Amino acid sequence: MAESIDVKSKFTFRYLQGHEFNFLTNRNIKELLQKWSMYEQMKTALFNFDQQFQQYQKQDFFTAFFQSPEIITNLKVLSSSGSWVPIGTSPSKISVSQISCSLTSMEFFDRLYSEGIVHENGRIVKCFDEYYENVILSDELRKMLLMEDSDHYTLYSKEERSEFLFRIMQHLSIGGPICQYEDDIQPYIDTAKAIYKDLLTVQRDKVTKKPFVTSFVYSLTASDDEGNVIFPSKENHHQTFCYAIVDPVKRYIKLWYCVNGGSPF
Repeated sequence: MAESIDVKSKFTFRYLQGHEFNFLTNRNIKELLQKWSMYEQMKTALFNFDQQFQQYQKQDFFTAFFQSPEIITNLKVLSSSGSWVPIGTSPSKISVSQISCSLTSMEFFDRLYSEGIVHENGRIVKCFDEYYENVILSDELRKMLLMEDSDHYTLYSKEERSEFLFRIMQHLSIGGPICQYEDDIQPYIDTAKAIYKDLLTVQRDKVTKKPFVTSFVYSLTASDDEGNVIFPSKENHHQTFCYAIVDPVKRYIKLWYCVNGGSPF
């Protein structure tokens, strides 16, 4: 849903400078993201806010977020020179889509081992090269993730594919334009787990002792007066994304976003 900015902010936001997300300070993960051609095009940021947040407020909340001088000054976009610079302007329209984040176990990916996508030893099953939106698909994992006519596409339902954990796995496995792909599934699973764990807040039910996610995840885009997307990028690509993770208890907003192929301008 997109909405013009015409509301007075009920929220105050503050940029928490210097915060480092664990998955980006992990040397092994950093090296993998570089190998997958994602590290230099990826950005994170942490903000807090001062009022109680309810899900029904999401449009007004993010409208106010992008209107805040704190965000205009500190939210970075990738410039034509390939450097990260402040967005420097308040967008006119904000599109906010809620993303499901109900999963609390990596067992979600166990079925990959029994359906001809991953061998028992973790090796990804190879296939003849196919092309999808300028992406070379040379294994059954990436075909399942992207191609609707893949023999394994229905292994995950539409609802499961909309899960935040699935999206993370998809982004990592597809990678950037000069991605060096993995032959083994484990680096993708380990990195997806680290990102998911770092971005979400999980608690345990006092009665059942089962874990549950208390965060809310949203996909965001911001546009100018003419409807042109200016954040996270002018480029429309499935590997260009921005996720905002809201912790309503601690009142944090975690941003994780990526621009496919570097500079979009």
